[in-house]
Amino acid sequence: MKKKNPVDGINRREFLQTGAMLSASAMFLGFGATKLFGASNSNHAETSIENVTLNNGVQMPILGFGTLYLTGSEGEKCVADAISLGYRLIDTATIYDNEESVGAGIKRSGVNREELFVTSKVWVDDSGFENTKKAFETSLNKLGLDYLDLYLIHRPRGDVQGTWEAMEELYTENKIRAIGVSNFEPNQLRELMANNQVRPTVNQIEAHAFFQQPEAREFLKQNDVQMEAWSPLAQGRNGHFTNQTLAEIGQKYNKNNAQVSLRWNYQRGIVTIPRTSQKEHMMENLNIFDFELDASDMETISKLDLNTTQFPEWE
Repeated sequence: MKKKNPVDGINRREFLQTGAMLSASAMFLGFGATKLFGASNSNHAETSIENVTLNNGVQMPILGFGTLYLTGSEGEKCVADAISLGYRLIDTATIYDNEESVGAGIKRSGVNREELFVTSKVWVDDSGFENTKKAFETSLNKLGLDYLDLYLIHRPRGDVQGTWEAMEELYTENKIRAIGVSNFEPNQLRELMANNQVRPTVNQIEAHAFFQQPEAREFLKQNDVQMEAWSPLAQGRNGHFTNQTLAEIGQKYNKNNAQVSLRWNYQRGIVTIPRTSQKEHMMENLNIFDFELDASDMETISKLDLNTTQFPEWE
């Protein structure tokens, strides 16, 4: 499952606009007029990143920072940089092999733990009741934390039922504020919900302009499960950062392709966790709250859907 770190984007900022280099404080001024169902303003005045309300009442930032491939001292620095810029949702996983780096970055940031929303995931090899509980404690220790805000089953494989029962127990013990899944298809999620008491709060799945998953999104909405997009910029695949359609839309708002894509997901109420090792790109990815895509823009982007994964090696 571990993959070598690709180049951070393919011509990632081909359409870089001058506004992207504003200071962090200037970035956070002003939201678009769009109001999200179930969303509320964050209590963190310094970030101005909205929260979505999960089905158990927990507040989760709608924009966060992904850490796949960010390991060692680089990972520590990237996490600390992201938090310094205003990110509060930090996403990691056992299989990323970087929980220690993420934890060090959190500590280095100096931000109070209560201000952060930290996610990790249990891997397939650790599935089952006892294995999951051990894996959870290992993750906590590596992160240097007393609790997690969100814990996910990374893949719908292995002893899913045993894993979920362990997560339910950890949840009732207040060691996890919310539990959920990742990469579950609707039928798999339906089975999990039918056989358990605690409803998953989140399903983290591949979702970007080229693989939009409208059926999955509708199912999650109907069942009050928050959709979260991994690789919302498709890691630059299929020419994302040079896509002419996204570029033409971006020119209307003095934004680049990445910002258009993140704004598009934001307006659909989808949590996103873009990952980058470059601080200036972290800043750009935060600079999506001062414009609003109109209905024609949204419709145009919907037509980019290829209805197929851009990561076949992960299937």
